[in-house]
Amino acid sequence: MKLATTAAVAASLLTGLSLANVPITPEKVEAEIKKDRLENVLWNFQKIARDNGGNRAHGLPGYKASVDFILERVIDRFGARLDTYVQEFNATFSQVKKIQLNGPAGENVEVYALQYVQPTPPDGISAELIDTPVDDARGSGCFKEQWDGIDATGKIPLIKRGTCALSIKLQFAKEHGAVAAVIYHNEPGKPGGATLGSANFGKLVPVGLVRQDVGADWKKRLNAGEKLRAKLVVDSVLEQRESWNIISETKLGDPDNVVMLGAHLDSVQAGPGVNDDGSGSAALLEIVSSFQKYVGFKNKVRFAWWGAEENGLLGSLHYTAQLPEAERNKIKFYFNYDMIGSIKPAYIVQSDTDAHKFGGQPLFDYLERNGVTPRYSKFGSSSDYYGFLQIGIPSAGIFTGAGDPNDPCYHQACDNLTNINWDAFQLNAKAAAYVAAKFALDLQGVPSRNTTSSNPQSRRGVQDSFGDWAANVEVAENHASCSGELKTV
Repeated sequence: MKLATTAAVAASLLTGLSLANVPITPEKVEAEIKKDRLENVLWNFQKIARDNGGNRAHGLPGYKASVDFILERVIDRFGARLDTYVQEFNATFSQVKKIQLNGPAGENVEVYALQYVQPTPPDGISAELIDTPVDDARGSGCFKEQWDGIDATGKIPLIKRGTCALSIKLQFAKEHGAVAAVIYHNEPGKPGGATLGSANFGKLVPVGLVRQDVGADWKKRLNAGEKLRAKLVVDSVLEQRESWNIISETKLGDPDNVVMLGAHLDSVQAGPGVNDDGSGSAALLEIVSSFQKYVGFKNKVRFAWWGAEENGLLGSLHYTAQLPEAERNKIKFYFNYDMIGSIKPAYIVQSDTDAHKFGGQPLFDYLERNGVTPRYSKFGSSSDYYGFLQIGIPSAGIFTGAGDPNDPCYHQACDNLTNINWDAFQLNAKAAAYVAAKFALDLQGVPSRNTTSSNPQSRRGVQDSFGDWAANVEVAENHASCSGELKTV
């Protein structure tokens, strides 16, 4: 990990001393957010990915290189006006290095890996395929009685996807003696991502996911009395690996009144993550580059580049979970910028309540003034605002859409420099900069942090606590299942 050296800090201080003491204004900062500078940052992110296996994902060299790139800017270049630290944490790393499925004639079959899939022996598992009953009403393979009479010992059951968790189907398969399984999709087209849950790693049989038509064909042949065999090879790993958040804040401004901006720095394993979320990370870096030139901050501004977001928001959840109560109260508002340059953008301002719209409305108004049609959307649980909402900090953000039609390269190798709408990216970055500067100067009327909670000893309190726990588990697992772990061979 690259850390600041004495010489680098000294050089930064000398640079800072030469800066003019020019007061910050929203208009000055807005004017300095320029397309060519944003493009330069994204070019660097793409190069980092290209030089490190095609991605900038948690647990892999491209993420560490991305961290070093940000640190060179905020410490070596801007250290005179910023205080920066690296927050280390451990996060679950999972990767499918290889998955291969050979069909009854030895042919290669298009197969998809589920997150946290159990590995096979190096030579794979070759065994007879057997059919299992379909129950579209309740879910196929979801209940004990649906497996009655099925002897899967030493075999590979063919199971239809749908309704219940895939891990439940695989647990029943294992209990009935299966050595592996093939799950076929329950809808036409390419299967969507899914997770088996990190807690189930090592407890289930290896599995491959295939398209609906493949499964339907094999099922028809099995029902006609054919004897079919398949071979599955899975090389997967699950372990804890170190990751890092970068937290950088202005030296100026009231430390008891903090405005915070965040974006995740990691990509998925499938690609370089230029839009997701190189766009948000680049916007923050250019805002920092502008802010460090000015004085006159009434309120402190804190920037965060989050790690392991694609693995379940792990960096931001770690940050918010470890914040003491007094520090939580100092953060008056949080802005989240995740995917702000989608090629066919929607202009979505994320805000649920009047408290959130304290920050959401200025973003909305800025976008509207500049010729686009924004719309409000409620928060979900799919980005780094989640931890801040959980601890009651008012929040807002900009999002331009994921998947078709907004970003057809979402979580794919083609999320590169050709996957950016540069006009939208610049506009959203300017909006973020303008509002951040506005809040750096004035937080009058900012809503208080929501600190209400149930009595933890009451029946309602126990229910709420369980709900919070379950929600966080679901966030981590479901978000990670869409984070590029799905691979096809």
